[in-house]
Amino acid sequence: MMELKKNQQFQVHIESYSSEGFGVCRIEGRAVFVPKTIVGEYWEIRLVKVTKTAVYARGEKLLTASPERRDSQCPYFSQCGGCDLWHMSYEEELRFKLGRVNDALAHIGRQTLHAEEILGSDSVTRYRNKGIFAVAEHDGRPCTGFYKERSHELIPVKTCLIQNENSERAAAAVLSFMEQHAIPAYDEASGAGCIRHVFCRKAWQTNDTVVCIVTARGLGTKTAALVDSLREALPELSGIVLNVNKSRGNTVLTGDFYTLWGRGDINDVLCGSRFTISPQAFFQINPPQAEKLYQRALDYADPNQGSLVFDLYCGAGTISLCLAQKAGRVIGAEIVPEAVENAKANALANGIDNTEFICADAGQAAVRLRERGLKPDIVVVDPPRKGMSEDAIAAVASMEPERLVYVSCNPSTLARDILRLNGHGYQLHDATAVDMFPRTCHVESVVLMTK
Repeated sequence: MMELKKNQQFQVHIESYSSEGFGVCRIEGRAVFVPKTIVGEYWEIRLVKVTKTAVYARGEKLLTASPERRDSQCPYFSQCGGCDLWHMSYEEELRFKLGRVNDALAHIGRQTLHAEEILGSDSVTRYRNKGIFAVAEHDGRPCTGFYKERSHELIPVKTCLIQNENSERAAAAVLSFMEQHAIPAYDEASGAGCIRHVFCRKAWQTNDTVVCIVTARGLGTKTAALVDSLREALPELSGIVLNVNKSRGNTVLTGDFYTLWGRGDINDVLCGSRFTISPQAFFQINPPQAEKLYQRALDYADPNQGSLVFDLYCGAGTISLCLAQKAGRVIGAEIVPEAVENAKANALANGIDNTEFICADAGQAAVRLRERGLKPDIVVVDPPRKGMSEDAIAAVASMEPERLVYVSCNPSTLARDILRLNGHGYQLHDATAVDMFPRTCHVESVVLMTK
């Protein structure tokens, strides 16, 4: 067998996709990952990295194109690390994402059942209700943009096709303010400078828009000028928040929050309920798709007036309030205190009195609820990308709910946790993929497991 080495060239056929959306071919029995290629294409490639565990290549010449290939609409595609799939049709993107979920279920989760359906997005551009622009010095001037894939090299970006326009205008206004008042961008290496990020959240069903400026330190006498600059650039703003984040890590929102003008949170409507969302609270970035996702989760949960439901990782209570419209009682748990307060306020604002919200992580919440002698009929979980801890899984399983609905943004950890739940007597009953993040390789899933 020939040994593969860097800079070798081959003509190959793209057979499948990796979880990152790379095309995959095979050379000498080894999988080779080639970015920006499509299944069915023939390419001339050059190997760029060969290790014991993986081989990566660069496509040098497209020999036979797929009918699903498209010219990218984004001028920054292949530069910034935000999007992965502008080179293919949306139909091919959905095929890839459904396949990604099912590959994880089969190979990581060892499941025979697979998702039959992916719920596509009605819009593949301008769908994000939340934008976060990083700020850094570039060629001696402050700029806003996004980081190059797997690096902290900032790619200056003025227009991003998946962001809402208000986020772009907010970023431009902050840059103008920085240049007029000689405010330096934050430098990660030295900790010097001031402005770190521009965070903007725009409501879907109301006119609310809040901009949060993330800084390493306060702006002192320049604070009023910042407020004036933003209000002039975005007259529709409902609030401006200053976040003083003194941490040296890459966490965007942490530290102290000060509302400089207007309201610090937004009001929006999702699944017929009104929600108040603070900058720190989790809220789905693509609300029309979130409604599809939550409706499928509600279908899987199938609560009735006699049901007790636990909603773990409940955020601002979005899924909880959907469940409460049909269930007898819903108890939500969330580790972010601000989100718990949002959830309580959201239930009150919607006249929903059959909910309770506690501040705890999922494992702690499950133990506390079990100690209270509460036995849920249904448990719904919507964990972060890392999935559930083994302790959380054991605690949930110990309460023996008949139905467990798992909402996930990471097929790999979902499949891993399904396999762990199998060990506690739960079987995969149904699964659906949902495209929450068009033009990226990310995909949401919702599954039903039964005792």
